[in-house]
Amino acid sequence: MEKKKILYISQEISPFLPKSEIAATSRKLPQVIQEAGKEIRVFMPRFGVINERRHQLHEVIRLSGLNICIDDHDHPLIIKVASVSAARMQVYFIDNDEYFRRKYTLTDDKDKEFKDNDERSMFFCRGVLETVKKLGWQPDVIHCHGYMTGIMGLYIKEMYGKDPHFKETKVVYSLYNDSYKENWDKRFADKLKFEGFEDSVCEKFKDTSFLNYSKNMLQFFDGVNISSEDLNADLKGIYDELSSHKLDFVEEEHMAKELSEFYDKVIQETALA
Repeated sequence: MEKKKILYISQEISPFLPKSEIAATSRKLPQVIQEAGKEIRVFMPRFGVINERRHQLHEVIRLSGLNICIDDHDHPLIIKVASVSAARMQVYFIDNDEYFRRKYTLTDDKDKEFKDNDERSMFFCRGVLETVKKLGWQPDVIHCHGYMTGIMGLYIKEMYGKDPHFKETKVVYSLYNDSYKENWDKRFADKLKFEGFEDSVCEKFKDTSFLNYSKNMLQFFDGVNISSEDLNADLKGIYDELSSHKLDFVEEEHMAKELSEFYDKVIQETALA
C-alpha cells in the first residue's frame, strides 16, 4: 500500500526558532508520524532572525524563481532547505526579501505586530502550494500550525482544490493559544478578492479581528485538533461548534498513534462523504 503523504506547515519550528509550544510540536510531530510509516514534507517561513549559517540553510535553485502576486504586486519566491539530522527530515523555507528579511518574526523589537502579516501569511501559504507542485509531491493531508497558516484551508477549498494536484487533499488545523492582538489590515478582504475568491467568501473576513478570522477560517478545514492543553475559552467555544472532524488534546506519548489515526479518518471519511 502506498504511504500516505502528510505536509506540515508551521509558523515556527525548533531548533530554527526559539522553543515554544508551536515550535516544539511542529518539530516532534512530523518525526513521529514519519516513524509511524507516513511520508512527510515540512515547511516554515524563513524569518530573518533565523541564523542561516548555523543551521546550514541553502537555496534550492530549481524550486526558486517563481513570482507570487499579492494585492497586485509581484513578489519573488525563494526556497531554502535545511536538515534536522536527529529526525532524519528536511525543512523547506519560504523566503522573500520584502516579507521575511527583517530580523524578527511576527512582531518588531517593541512587540508591535507587523501591519503586513496578512500578506506574509498569504505569500507563505501560496508559496508552499506552488513549491509542492514543483516538487511533484501530492499531499493527502496538509496539517497547519499557527495562525499564520490559517488561510491554507481557504486556499485548498476555494482555489487550489480545482487544481488536479490538490483535488484529493484534506486540510487539518491545530489550535494553540496563539493569536494576534491588533486587527489585520482592513483591506484583507479586498486582497482575497484580488486573489479570485468569491464575494461571499471575502465578506466573511471584512472583520479582521482574530476571533472572527478564526471562526471563519476554521470552516474551511476538514479536521481540527487541540494542541494546547488549556485552550482559551473563546477558541474552545469555536472548536465546540465545528462540524468537521475533531480531536481533543493528546499527550505527547500518544501523539504518533492518535494523529496518524486522525489523518486516516479525515482522508477516508471525507472521501466517503
